[in-house]
Amino acid sequence: MGTTSHLSSVPEPATLSLLHNKLADWFHNNGRDLPWRTLLRNSPECTAWGILVSEIMLQQTPVVRVLPVWEQWMQRWPTPDALAAEPSGEAVRAWGRLGYPRRALRLHAAAIAITEEYDGEVPAAYQDLLSLPGVGSYTAAAVSAFAYGRRTTVVDTNIRRVHARLVSGTALPAQSLTAAETQLANELLPEDPAESVMWNAAVMELGALICTARSPKCAQCPVAAQCQWRAQGEPPPSYIPKGQPWHGTDRQLRGAVMAVLREAEQPVAEGAFFVAPVDLHLDSECISVPLAALHRLNPEPERLERILAGLVNDGLAKRSPAGIQLPS
Repeated sequence: MGTTSHLSSVPEPATLSLLHNKLADWFHNNGRDLPWRTLLRNSPECTAWGILVSEIMLQQTPVVRVLPVWEQWMQRWPTPDALAAEPSGEAVRAWGRLGYPRRALRLHAAAIAITEEYDGEVPAAYQDLLSLPGVGSYTAAAVSAFAYGRRTTVVDTNIRRVHARLVSGTALPAQSLTAAETQLANELLPEDPAESVMWNAAVMELGALICTARSPKCAQCPVAAQCQWRAQGEPPPSYIPKGQPWHGTDRQLRGAVMAVLREAEQPVAEGAFFVAPVDLHLDSECISVPLAALHRLNPEPERLERILAGLVNDGLAKRSPAGIQLPS
């Protein structure tokens, strides 16, 4: 198996079958028992809606942070129509500290679309899922596979990394998804729908728990003997992954402003964002803590105004004569 192209990297049928079986066995014994893994755990408790919510929450956010928010969300909005009946600002408020809160707006919009266009049922077909607000190719494939057991090619960061090491012999995948990677993923997918769902989940879990980006646990890997990266002496990556900065960024400041808005029961006077809390006479104590956290960042007034304007433009906040608040 060469590494110059994905076509020469595809294992022979017998080897590919061995990989399918080994990873399915490993996942059965070692996969995390997460509440949205319905088909994989033979549990009817989680609906397709719950799986869609989990997939959108898990975008760029680890499971440990998603799990409590997902559980609270599903208790409050167990169906799409329940969420659709609420103001979009409530979705943003309930999103809490998951980050990238525009996902909450998109999920709210998806709930409305599901309610109005699909009689309140999350669609099963990939193309129908792709038509929903905030649902891209990965999420559409994941929901079609994990909620409905359909044979779809699921490709996320963890899966790409496992494919790169296990099959192509490289330390890391390309910095952005390529057509060759997608075709390789298609060719690795088992033909049987149930086996394809298991393969997607198992490879994803292996990347999350064992074949991690920075410290792979090769001694615990069930397919280490078949890994082309190890067979070639574990060559180093061609680039160094860069994490996203947080401290001192606009993302941090946006998060601090959103924390104030989530706690506010009424519109927040714009001056409150610019004047230290000790100098304010607030009707509500609920925003004093997040306001103090915001002011500790000591943002420049021009920058803070730009952040507020950006949140309004993104639909995450709205201005009125009374001040700024979450959308309604």
